[in-house]
This record gives sequence, C-alpha cells and structure tokens, in this order.
Amino acid sequence: MSRPAILTVDDDPAVSRAVARDLRRKYGEHFQIVRASSGDEGLAALRELKLRGGRVAVLLADYRMPQMSGIEFLEQAMDLFPNARRALLTAYADTDAAIQAINVVDVDHYLLKPWDPPEEKLYPVVDALLEAWKAVPDREVSEIKVVGHRLSAPSWKLRDFLAANLVPYRWFTVDDPEGQRLLDAAGVGPEAVPLIVTADGRPLAAPSKAELAAAVGLSTEASQDFYDLVIVGGGPAGLGAAVYGASEGLRTVLLERRATGGQAGQSSRIENYLGFPDGVSGSQLTERARRQAGRLGAEMLTTRDVTAIEARGSARVVRFGDGSEISAHTVILATGVSYRPLQCPGASDLTGRGVYYGSAVTEASACKDSDVYIVGGANSAGQAAVFFSQYARSVTLVIRGESLERSMSYYLIQQLAAIENVSVRTCTEVVGAHGDGRLEELTLHCSNGNTSDRVEAGFLFVFIGAEPRTDWLGDTVARDPRGFVYTGTDLMLDGKRPAGWDRDRDPFHLETNVPGIFAAGDVRANSVKRVASAVGEGAMAVTLVHRYLEGQ
Repeated sequence: MSRPAILTVDDDPAVSRAVARDLRRKYGEHFQIVRASSGDEGLAALRELKLRGGRVAVLLADYRMPQMSGIEFLEQAMDLFPNARRALLTAYADTDAAIQAINVVDVDHYLLKPWDPPEEKLYPVVDALLEAWKAVPDREVSEIKVVGHRLSAPSWKLRDFLAANLVPYRWFTVDDPEGQRLLDAAGVGPEAVPLIVTADGRPLAAPSKAELAAAVGLSTEASQDFYDLVIVGGGPAGLGAAVYGASEGLRTVLLERRATGGQAGQSSRIENYLGFPDGVSGSQLTERARRQAGRLGAEMLTTRDVTAIEARGSARVVRFGDGSEISAHTVILATGVSYRPLQCPGASDLTGRGVYYGSAVTEASACKDSDVYIVGGANSAGQAAVFFSQYARSVTLVIRGESLERSMSYYLIQQLAAIENVSVRTCTEVVGAHGDGRLEELTLHCSNGNTSDRVEAGFLFVFIGAEPRTDWLGDTVARDPRGFVYTGTDLMLDGKRPAGWDRDRDPFHLETNVPGIFAAGDVRANSVKRVASAVGEGAMAVTLVHRYLEGQ
C-alpha cells in the first residue's frame, strides 16, 4: 500500500521548500510529501493521486496566492478528498480570512509564518491534523474503478465484461459523490461515461472491450505466428482442450471473444459436476481451469473476434476481425452456444436496463425488493432462480412447456420447490417488455386458455435458445441447418466420406469435414449439453489432434 500524502501549496519558492523540508524530516518515513507552487498545480497533483487510488491526509495551503487563494484551493480540493484535514498558512493574522476559511472549507487550523522552531509551532499542529485524519481515513483503492449510469447498457456491458473475466473493480454511479470526484479528476463530464480508471490511474472514457482488456492486463495479442493447436472458444470444452493440449507439450493458444467460462462460467452454482460434492460456482470452476491451463503453458487471449478459417496447405489459418491472422497445425472449435434474443416488443430497447441475457450476477444486489422474472427451463435458468431468490422479493420462472421435468435436472427442481419466493408459470411466454428508461412491466401470454396479463417486473433474465455462433465458418466447415458443426460419423453419407476429403481414412470422431479442424462441446451437432461432457470432449479432441499430427 502506498504512503498517504501531505500536500503543501505556496507560491513563494523559499517558503515552499522550507515547509516541505520540515515536513519531510518529521513525517517523510510514513507519508509522501508533495509540494506545489500554485493552486492549479496542487489540484493537478490531487487529481493524479485520486486516479491512482491514493490517499491524502493533510492539505496545507497559503492563504494569499495569485490566481487562486488558499480558500479557493481547499474548496476544490475537498471535492476530491473530503476527509483530508485542512490548514491555512499566512504571514500575518487575518481575522476575516480565518472566518471565511471556517465558513467555506471548515478549515482545521490557521498557521502563522514563520513557524520556527517547527517542533513547537508546526509539528504539534500537523500531529493533531493526522490524528483527526486517522480517525476517518480515505481508503486506498487499488482496483479498477468504473463510473457510469445505473440504467445504461454500455455501463452494464463493461461491468459485465470485467466481472466475467474476474477482474475486481469498484462501481460508482455518476450521482455518487465519489463518482463525481473521479469524473472531475479525469477532467470529463457525465457524457464521457462509462469511465474506467485503471489501477495505475489512467482514465479511459467509454473504452472498447479490446482497449479495456489491454488496460486491465488481459492478454490480447499472440506471442507467436504459428502454433501446434489453436482453440477457438474459452468455455468448458475450450478450457479442457487447453489444459490437455498444453500439458502434453503442444504449443497451444486459446482465443476467446468475451471471457473464459462460456455459459457455464455464468452459473451461480453447479451441483452435479464430478468432484465437487458441495457444488461449485461457474466462476470458481472457470478460474481454476484458466489458472491450470496458464500454469501448464497455454496462452489465452481475450477480445479476439475470429471471423474466418481456412486450410492453407498443411496449415490451418484463423483470421481476426482486424485483418490479422495466426496459423497452426490444428484447430479445435469450441465456441459453444449463446442465448437467443427475446423476440418481443420492448426487449431490445430495455437490454441492459432491466433485461439481461444470462445470469448477470453484477445486478444481484440491485434486485433487492424487486420482482424478478427468468425465461427458460434448463439448468442454467434454474440455477439463476436459486441465486436471485436470495436477493429478490419474488422470482418467477416462465416456461413454454407444461413442466420443468423434461429440461431441468431433478435435484434442481427439488431445490426450487423448497424456496418460498420462487414460482413457476408453465405454458407461458413473455410477449412484451415495458418501461420508461428501465424495465417496469412485462406482458405474459398463457397458451392454456389463450390469456394475457401484465405484471410488475424489475428484472428479466433470459435463458432461451441455444444458438451456435458459427456463421463465420462460411462454407469451409460443414454445419447442420441450425448451425451446429458436423463431426465424425455425422459427415458420412451412405458410407461415403465428405466432399473434398483428401485422406485415406474416415474423419475422426470429433473431426470436421476439414482434416485437422475439430469441434468439441455444445457447438458440435448432436453433442450432450453438459459441462462434464464438454470438458471430456475437449480432452478427447486433443487426443485426436495427436493422432492427426502423427499421420502428417
């Protein structure tokens, strides 16, 4: 933790040096002594300290300075560090100044210059100021700071990105006093939000996810041009492949568009994963897998949007949205699936302002005393219902089917039945989302009886439709009508190998119609949509990669 600062402002160079010297001699071991020659210079120093998450214990300002008086300086300094203790310095007694200082900035002390000897006239005053400050100190904040609007899709997306990548941050709204101080320190207004302040004090106004990823220390650039194995997608299948690929000596890089973990990483609790009898959160499982893959030597890159893939001789080339590319002997497609957008009036306009896709755990505390609706009947929706029931006044699961039995695990159905504030509306769809600037109501349509009703709703979380994001594969990789990737025996029609196949063998079990390109996990046609099976397929794909490389 860095030392808190004592800042002194005086336009007389000789006095400025003297006070800094005396303060450094007595307090320099435990405090930074910062001196400025004008109010503007002092405010600039305070803004830098604020952005860096530093603390200011004491402010000493000369009363009579040109351009900005000591009182004017302290008044603006209070907006940045309201808990810092304040003292005015003057060469002679000035009753009017003292009264003004007390009324305007609640000054703690009024010091006359010179203060020789400092042991009698300066240090006792500063000691008293430090004791008062220590009673309610400013806390140093080393995390990323985010300033934004509470009901803003851009603000939510950046917060969600940081949370999904397990980057700690401190959230402030533009209405918070501290949020306003950070905006002032960065020299921007509310129109610049979301504002990110990095741990080293750099302000970023409305950064892109790639800019944010680089600023918070996430890897975004490959260290090599050619690898043994490129894995596209960082869900359970991709992480499983990264662990096994790196551990078996393959030069491995994993490419992730948003954050490792995929849909499983958003799960508040996974109860049926082998080896965790008490359950494990998706974020915990993801973080352990990510650290494991990194320790074994796999590279992991975030915010890399893959837009094309091709076979170029013996190389398999992956192209990014910015036009750059990397190549490898083999590729594993592990892009998983995404939730389908809710197709009803109002849903798109209110996304990020009450309507969210996935669990959006960043909104948990905001759900207090609200009515929460969850669309979907699979395990991910059930896990979200259990999680949000701890915060919300009520949680309602909305499903089109007649019951949860066909789509949700038995243990989870039993859990939901035992929670008093959770209910299930069957044979029901959300057909409208309403609100002025934020979600306020939903229109629900029940197919039994063909009736509709409008209900109050503070939050809507959507868990419907597993859609693979595979359009970028174009005609290179064969897919079924819904976009899932064909592999192995699914490619064989009437015993014939796929068109263009140039090997004297059939495709391996997880191999696509392009030799050396494999698919694992939910993106694969006819796969089992479970975390354990995705991890297993990721490991199996690496075994098949070795078989492919041996045959080259």
